[in-house]
Amino acid sequence: MWKYEKRLQYPINIKKKDPKMAKIILTQYGGANSELAAALRYLNQRYTMPDNRGKALLTDIGTEELAHIEMICTMVYQLTKDATPEELKAAGLAGNYSEHGLDVYPSNADGVPFTVTYFSSTGDVLANLSEDMAAEQKARAVYENLIDLATDPDVIGPLLWLRQREIVHFNRFKELYEYYEKQFNNPIQPRGEE
Repeated sequence: MWKYEKRLQYPINIKKKDPKMAKIILTQYGGANSELAAALRYLNQRYTMPDNRGKALLTDIGTEELAHIEMICTMVYQLTKDATPEELKAAGLAGNYSEHGLDVYPSNADGVPFTVTYFSSTGDVLANLSEDMAAEQKARAVYENLIDLATDPDVIGPLLWLRQREIVHFNRFKELYEYYEKQFNNPIQPRGEE
């Protein structure tokens, strides 16, 4: 089903240690609008898509989100590589270090562990795709916030690339939404209007 190439989708080579930046980037691994939330959402929703077109798109994007997790974890790892416990503590990563050492653990920037309650599925194709478009827009906004906080070009480059992928995913979900809306001849209408 998948072909794994042992390379990142976008090269990451962060040369300067920055545990504070690592702490805030961690939110895109395990936060509410993270790559992990997106990957699980799409890979679960693919089963209830009404045809192979929808299943294929959700599989493709869900799989790409797994690759984005790998990129985020690589960034966090490189930003904390060789950090001392004192540096991690100063960056607000003492709790993570006490529980996980230098392992990358899915949480948000405040250290709240990932939970599947970050995403929903309804069994309604159009509702799910609306949720997926919103998820991509929220992830894009988070990347823009991270870019605003970053100063190192080695950090900004991958964040810009990941932001752009959120836009592409949003557009692909929008195309599928519009296709299904026409297929089902069922545009969304407020209750009571038929």
